[in-house]
Amino acid sequence: MLALGVFAIGWSALFVRWSGVPGWTSAFWRMALAQLVFVPWALAARGTQAVPSRAAVRAAVIAGVFFAVDLVLFNSAVMMSSAANSTLLGTNAPVFVALGAWLLYRDRPTRRFWAGFALSFAGMLAIVGMDILRHPQLGLGDAFAVGSAACYAGYLLFVRRSRQEMDALTFSAVSGVAAALTLLLVCLAIGTPLIGQSAHSWWALLGLALVTQVVGHLSVAYALGRLPVSVTSVALLGQAPITALLAVPLLHERLTALQVIGGGLVIAGIYVVNRTPQGTTADFAPLLE
Repeated sequence: MLALGVFAIGWSALFVRWSGVPGWTSAFWRMALAQLVFVPWALAARGTQAVPSRAAVRAAVIAGVFFAVDLVLFNSAVMMSSAANSTLLGTNAPVFVALGAWLLYRDRPTRRFWAGFALSFAGMLAIVGMDILRHPQLGLGDAFAVGSAACYAGYLLFVRRSRQEMDALTFSAVSGVAAALTLLLVCLAIGTPLIGQSAHSWWALLGLALVTQVVGHLSVAYALGRLPVSVTSVALLGQAPITALLAVPLLHERLTALQVIGGGLVIAGIYVVNRTPQGTTADFAPLLE
């Protein structure tokens, strides 16, 4: 189940690219279509779950808003940069989680965290450096990917509060509805069309919702209940190389030596951060985009 979840999540950037629609549009349909599964399921199971507090529900709603912004930035990055770059840079959420937990919860990072942060930052510089010099637009896409990782870290920090009193399925439904409504408001404010896509685009959007959001996240949630966090947190780093390798034959992208080196440094840095013995990072590293 863990392998299935990692593999399904690794397809996210490819479905976004295949959809051919703006990042905020694909983000909306990813969440809206996924709720057609999560909400009825959560309602059907409501009688077997404890009633969460208002504080837990509020935290889930805020988490959904953060996740919505994360998806807008990540999907936009995929449309502006390479799928490999976007995913490699977007996996830096555990680093931002540790920094946010330091500021919000006084969980002071250890020296091992700073070593991992240095590795990851060096990898980001390697990945982004040539893009900025050769293609300013790609540099902006890379910046969006890093921004999405920061927003996802905000999402994870509010997951911490909500999941203390709320089961995973209810959280998925509440935060998912909040994310879908936020994305709908963004799309309406921008004036982007939500319908009228080609059949090819709709199939990609459906795959994004069902494969990445439903199959990917549910498989990972199932595995998290049966495997040690140390195992899952490391295994889930496989999302980045899976996306990078799939993008070569399916999106006709080429991996440069600098991308390979930078990606290796990013993954190595996140591995070190995940292995840091501090509660917040260990708790939330397994949750991926």
